[in-house]
Amino acid sequence: MPFFVYILASKRNGTLYIGSTDSLVRRVGQHREGLMPGFTSRYGIKMLVWYETFDTRDDAFRRERQMKVWRRAWKIELIEKTNPGWRDLYPDIC
Repeated sequence: MPFFVYILASKRNGTLYIGSTDSLVRRVGQHREGLMPGFTSRYGIKMLVWYETFDTRDDAFRRERQMKVWRRAWKIELIEKTNPGWRDLYPDIC
């Protein structure tokens, strides 16, 4: 079973959220529907702008923790390497 680290955004260059999951479609869907109370629902963070796949939960968790302490500029650079238009990737994974 694959595991994922993902970045959601409120809009291009907007508020960012980093998370990890074993079901990317389900988890991003929960964020989009406002079923995840807290930070993402409060700031309207619903666009999937980046994700990465891992073989183990531990690897995904390590990557998530690493990225959460990154500078904002590094996160934006990572997004723009693979998604320069900040397109919502959710329809692609459904």
